[in-house]
Amino acid sequence: MSRLEEIKGIITGIEDDMVKFYEKGNKAAGTRARKGLQGLKKLAQEVRLEIQDIKNNG
Repeated sequence: MSRLEEIKGIITGIEDDMVKFYEKGNKAAGTRARKGLQGLKKLAQEVRLEIQDIKNNG
């Protein structure tokens, strides 16, 4: 379940920045949130491919 922990970690990491951006208007926090979300997108794609590979070859 390390993949799940990685996803949870990214979400937890961007939570504060999302609050700062949306509630306080902090633009730098928005940039950090976007960077975190991009990392989440990349990880999600890796997990999708991993699942597909296990499904097809397992």
